[in-house]
Amino acid sequence: MKVKVIKMANTNKRYEPEFKKKMVRLVLEEGRTIASVNKEYGLGEGTVRSWIRQFEEECEKNPETKDTKDIYEENRRLRKKLEEAEKEVRFLK
Repeated sequence: MKVKVIKMANTNKRYEPEFKKKMVRLVLEEGRTIASVNKEYGLGEGTVRSWIRQFEEECEKNPETKDTKDIYEENRRLRKKLEEAEKEVRFLK
């Protein structure tokens, strides 16, 4: 019996820290889903999730990074509140 071996290309890509930060921000601050970010940027299924996990681990160790996470979450909360207010204004017109 012959076994056919198929070599896969090395798919381990390296991404710049600023790119990773942008992907994390899209999810945590802007409220995008991980799936939509992965699809738009052609990233693997667990890629952005692992970057978010790394960011959260860094937040636990570094107070400056924790402040950044708090800012992302506050921006997300305020965006949602603004969106709700805009819907209410449109309804009242």
